[in-house]
Amino acid sequence: MADDLTGQVALVTGGGRGIGANIARELAEVGARVAVAARTKGQVEDVARQINGLALEADVTDRGGVSRMVVETERNLGPIQLLVANAGIGNQDGATWDVDPGDWWRVLEVNVLGVHLCCRAVIPGMLERGNGRIVITGSGAAYLPGSDHTAYPASKAAVCRYGEALANELDGRIPVFFFSPGLVRTAMTEPMATDDTPWTPPECAPRLVVQLASGRYDALAGRYLHAEHDDLDDLLARIDDVREHDLNAIRLRR
Repeated sequence: MADDLTGQVALVTGGGRGIGANIARELAEVGARVAVAARTKGQVEDVARQINGLALEADVTDRGGVSRMVVETERNLGPIQLLVANAGIGNQDGATWDVDPGDWWRVLEVNVLGVHLCCRAVIPGMLERGNGRIVITGSGAAYLPGSDHTAYPASKAAVCRYGEALANELDGRIPVFFFSPGLVRTAMTEPMATDDTPWTPPECAPRLVVQLASGRYDALAGRYLHAEHDDLDDLLARIDDVREHDLNAIRLRR
């Protein structure tokens, strides 16, 4: 049976294009009322128009702007039950030692601080209502070898650990998930493409987010999930083993 999120209010950051836009469309398809937020007004308006959602122009690194984004969502759609903290940017061009420190830091601001500001803005209301879920877009760059730029993998390692720690902090109250969407063909990833790039089907990440929003997989909160390679039903069936052996976790093993 397809997931039914009818009436659930979702806020998707970075929702103007790429993975975020696809997540917003999928959530609307299964009945959610969706606020689409991003810095580019035209893009969020276009996506919101497609899904009869709410368009919000917002910069996730601006504390006041994030607060206004949450207030506007709840004023127009109702209490937020799902935050999809998806906004992110890639590495700045150039060698680490040549990139302007401000540009390098901007990646960390968007990918880590932005997630934190969004989370802290919705958590008090979720706790007060006893209702809510948070889904954070991470990346395999958090742990996979071979990266030769520093800002993006550092930011994704930080945000994945943030997601796990926040899940621990909110255990039993608000499920927090973080996931890798895989290598999805977007404007950000297109420059790294080769003839044999193993692209992840674009429908995988939106489908995963809908599954996590359903509540059936709350036992997997705080585990690293891959949109293409992880079968949530299989993981859930083995949840005791997952916990006992600390599976789907980013760890140093010796």
